Amino acid sequence: MNIRRFTALHEAGATYAEIARECGCDWRTVRRFLAADAPTTPPKGTSRAGTQPRAITDETAAVIEQMLRADIGLKASVICERLAADYNITVHYQRVKMFCRTARPVIADELEADRTLPAGGLHRRFDTVPGAQAQVDWGEEGDLFGSGRKVYSFHMVLSYSRDPFCCFTHSMGLSAFWGAHIRAFDHFGGVPATVVYDRTKTVVRRHVRPGHAVPLHPAAVAFSGHYGFEIDVLGAYRPTGKGRVERQVAIVRDHVLAGRTFTDLADVDRAFADWVPIRRGQVHRTHGRLIGERAAVDHAALRPLPAQPYLVADAHLRRVGKDALVSFEASLYSVPADRVRAGQRVEVRAGTDSVAIAALTCDGGQILCVHPRATTKGSWIVDPAHWAGLPDGHTRATTVDPDPHPGHVGTAAPSAPAPVELLEQLVAAKVGHVHVDHRPLSVYADVIRPHNHSGETNEFSCHPTYH
Repeated sequence: MNIRRFTALHEAGATYAEIARECGCDWRTVRRFLAADAPTTPPKGTSRAGTQPRAITDETAAVIEQMLRADIGLKASVICERLAADYNITVHYQRVKMFCRTARPVIADELEADRTLPAGGLHRRFDTVPGAQAQVDWGEEGDLFGSGRKVYSFHMVLSYSRDPFCCFTHSMGLSAFWGAHIRAFDHFGGVPATVVYDRTKTVVRRHVRPGHAVPLHPAAVAFSGHYGFEIDVLGAYRPTGKGRVERQVAIVRDHVLAGRTFTDLADVDRAFADWVPIRRGQVHRTHGRLIGERAAVDHAALRPLPAQPYLVADAHLRRVGKDALVSFEASLYSVPADRVRAGQRVEVRAGTDSVAIAALTCDGGQILCVHPRATTKGSWIVDPAHWAGLPDGHTRATTVDPDPHPGHVGTAAPSAPAPVELLEQLVAAKVGHVHVDHRPLSVYADVIRPHNHSGETNEFSCHPTYH
């Protein structure tokens, strides 16, 4: 087609060689495609279909199809490994992948009528009665305040009404997690019968194989027992099991956080509290009723709150420094110096807004002190009373008194020495005692007296004694 663009130029007198130089090909090629009987379609090579030997033989194809019928989602890389290990068949991975690409849809159609196989990508829709269930999830919101610290959003949604709760923290630790639960229960005015979680480490102690009971974290068991709700842990990689709260995370980002700036956590919490009436006044697309109407029914069915809230504390072991300070989360907290020793292990019980430091004893630990929790890293939270009795440097002094044995305590302090006496004391301290004769000034006047009238000088004798 590139050559045929020069048909009009050739008819005007251009040679094949000139056109060939423009097209970058041989002049004979130009002549062939500019001839009257030139082909109208680009040339095609001869087909090689059926001329090459099959990389996947019939026997190997039967084995692969058998594997796919057992598990339609089996990966081609796994099939390639099992062919070599179990059947001693060596086939390149790309060949197996190309065969699976064509064979998998055919086998899937054959197995479509078999209802015993799990439905891939599908899940069962469920509904709950009022007060029966709540769902919990975390969201990472980044640095909202420009302080360099990440902000996380805690979400709890009542499954019957989709009534939301959200609060914001700087940590996803144990104390922040259960502290947010307490705030959520206060927000709803009660406790749901069941709370659904994914396999977060604050709820699940360790991961187990499918079909085995999930071991719960002791703190989760204690908290749920205090408030009287059951813990429902989802299977691994099953976010659709708590789709109500998963959707709520995105809704809060769009309606509360998007396009706004905030100064601190309290500012973001106020923005969510102002949005809650708007959310409750909307008709939910799933149940088709006002969220606020169903929320009233949901709240009435919740279990009552316990008389005393659960004391949330995240315990950590730390050592006391020589300066009576304990390091926790890159900040320093003081402890009473008269009740600890350097290197002693203490327990730091971190709450949402406070940090308690306790001694390790058999009876559970004696509280040494309680501080407000630091809001920024590198802070010093010090109570001056904790350092009472430690040297502070105010008794240090210097002196030039050579007497190594000052007077006893209780004696009257001597008066300040005169400058001459002070100089003599310094000389005596450095070179020992020196005796100097004391003479009147007239003696020295005679020494420097000039010659008399006779031209003779006065003879004198002066013999000072030096030791």
